Amino acid sequence: MASLERYRAFIEIIDRGSLTAAARHLDVSLQSISRALSTLEQEFGVELIRRTTRRLQPTPAGLAFHARVKAALAEIELARAEIGRESARVAGTLRIGASVLFAPKHVVPAASAFLARHPQVEIELVLSDAIADLVEDRLDLAIRIGEPGPPHLKMRPLARLRRVVVASPAYLARRGLPQAPEDLADHDCVVRTFGPESDAWPLTIDGTAARVPVRGAFRCNDAASANAAVVAGVGLGLAPLWQIQEDLDQARLNVVLSAFEPPPIPVQAVWPATVGTPVRTRLFVETLALRLASEGGRL
Repeated sequence: MASLERYRAFIEIIDRGSLTAAARHLDVSLQSISRALSTLEQEFGVELIRRTTRRLQPTPAGLAFHARVKAALAEIELARAEIGRESARVAGTLRIGASVLFAPKHVVPAASAFLARHPQVEIELVLSDAIADLVEDRLDLAIRIGEPGPPHLKMRPLARLRRVVVASPAYLARRGLPQAPEDLADHDCVVRTFGPESDAWPLTIDGTAARVPVRGAFRCNDAASANAAVVAGVGLGLAPLWQIQEDLDQARLNVVLSAFEPPPIPVQAVWPATVGTPVRTRLFVETLALRLASEGGRL
């Protein structure tokens, strides 16, 4: 199928009366203009412009084709201009769903940078550790950690988050350092009661993810409280790296069983699969993706 560039070349040849003038106007080589015309004629199987040593003469078929294509190209350029004007307007309210702990560390900084660049946008964060229903919660966008959700949603992968097994120095001094996944049977573990992996941690053994049963005297349904319990020495904990990075930096926690680190979990942006995603949604997703990419070593 002929490209728009060939159509434009054909229009310019007729409008400007020569291949040389058309090439000069389009700022392309004379050879490419000549090749575009020849390709069109070969594709349609008809002579569009009769060449002589003195001049170019459009054939009747060429004149008819010129009239239709020129009008069509004008409509295309008008549509592009209208889309460009619409895309330049970044305004309106953007409702974003995200998890309670992930949002302050990653979504809020991205939102701050986004609002500075687009002052006509308003952002409303809706925070919950439950999987948000975009329709019921009236969300334009959700940042999901784990599986993206129903296939009818549009999705953009943003990052892959590391998880680590950690313990406080006080706990390790008291109970010793676990050397292998089977050692967890002899340790107290802080169990998160939310999610599918509460009583079995997905460690990597011989290159394969395996669920290792864990138990402990402390169980809770809140990530921040679980992390606090691990720091307090209650037991070993399994946590996303981004949640406990500061505790590691301050030596309040140590990574254990690093050779058996669980597989990373995906984080992605999801939004309704409607026609014409608002430009503010697309631009915010790109802003967040760039921020997470810059922080990849600490995720």
